[in-house]
Amino acid sequence: MTLSHDTDLTPLQSVQQRIAHAARIAGRPAADVTLIAVSKTHPAEAIAPLIAQGQRVFGENRVQEAAEKWPALRAAHPDIALHLVGQLQSNKAEEAIALFDCIHALDRPSLITALARAMDKTGRRIPCFVQVNIGAEAQKGGCDVADLPAILTAARDADIPLAGLMCVPPAGIEAAPFFALLDKLARDHGLEGRSMGMSDDFETAVLMGATHVRVGSALFGARG
Repeated sequence: MTLSHDTDLTPLQSVQQRIAHAARIAGRPAADVTLIAVSKTHPAEAIAPLIAQGQRVFGENRVQEAAEKWPALRAAHPDIALHLVGQLQSNKAEEAIALFDCIHALDRPSLITALARAMDKTGRRIPCFVQVNIGAEAQKGGCDVADLPAILTAARDADIPLAGLMCVPPAGIEAAPFFALLDKLARDHGLEGRSMGMSDDFETAVLMGATHVRVGSALFGARG
């Protein structure tokens, strides 16, 4: 599902309009969907126009890249929220807790241990999405669906705030069934957040219950 593009709209306005349209079809308020502008590989100069247009939630894939470009941007705009949407190595947990306001890639016991230790040390308890390997793809991060209950129990026992579930469906096939499965898993486990949908499929994700969509190329163009 994709709306025709109004050439008078900025990329941000176009994405916002498409989210609102999908939410309306689903009988949901557009305000229930958080747009995360994924700025990975794009420099501060490319991010500034979106900030000027009012976008305040951004996503990065790598801790090191975020550490290099976001401190100055956030000093100028302290109301910005920064989400880590890529894989996280356990040895980067403390740095991630210091830099980000939300983590979308909690997926294994060793990372639970590292994040809990970092949260205890820093005093910051930031919300985390548990990433589910929704298509059972060997090359992707995320826990197996069968392992999800144990991961959630371990995270709760470690006092890690759970924002919900996250997934990246397999490329090249219809995403809706995978989004529907993530929505069901979230409901079954009493979780509110569903981080699902990227530039090619965020409208479908909104129709299937997404609360957070992670949009990069539709806002920024091709990766830098």
